[in-house]
Amino acid sequence: MGKIIAVNISEKKGTQKKNVHRAKLIEEFGIENDAHAGKWHRQVSLLSYEKIEEFKAKGAPIDDGAFGENLIVSGYDLKSLPVGTRFRCGEVLLEVTQIGKQCHSGCEIFKIMGDCIMPREGIFTRVLHGGIIEEGDEIHIEEETDGETEK
Repeated sequence: MGKIIAVNISEKKGTQKKNVHRAKLIEEFGIENDAHAGKWHRQVSLLSYEKIEEFKAKGAPIDDGAFGENLIVSGYDLKSLPVGTRFRCGEVLLEVTQIGKQCHSGCEIFKIMGDCIMPREGIFTRVLHGGIIEEGDEIHIEEETDGETEK
């Protein structure tokens, strides 16, 4: 089982996300008031807390949301999960739609560190069922049996 470490949003694209500690997720849209929410396949981004901590240990001066991640999650190697994996956090149900992404040019972290983990470690999801997520919540992978998803 995993744990939500931070919940981050940005009001405008191209700006660093800030930890808001708690947010409403809207079905087939994303996180309320987040600039990247919308009717597309990358509604909510997740990044591993453990991978962020490894990167910080190299001297990276970063805060929650610095990589553009919406949810910082502890307890899972996110990039190893296949597309279609589903996460349950309370009422919220997320489905993995993409693993990694191309780093946009001019990434501030890459300029400082010569590296950025979001392109290879981050995952993207869509919101299948909305609700509230907040720091400290447990999040787990739902197992599929006979084509049906179970808690």
